[in-house]
Amino acid sequence: MSIDTETARRVAKLARIKVEDDALPALAQEFNDILGFIEQLNEVDVEGIEPMTSVTPMRLKRRKDGVTDGNQQDKILANAPDAREGFFAVPKVVE
Repeated sequence: MSIDTETARRVAKLARIKVEDDALPALAQEFNDILGFIEQLNEVDVEGIEPMTSVTPMRLKRRKDGVTDGNQQDKILANAPDAREGFFAVPKVVE
């Protein structure tokens, strides 16, 4: 697959990136280089290879997934400009 300057212009517009006309050929070449590298990666045979999280075989650390309230209500409300009955108090905006 080859990217021309018109396609590079469309991609830049879709990404909402302003690219000057004189920079479009270089951008198209960068896209082509990236696609070439992806084609190289597609040639690698990965059949039977386990996914890895690290280069060393290790299990990810796990913790008990327990729901808590954080027990920090007083610390959090200390920053509030106005707190009442354990909640943030905000001005009324709808009448």
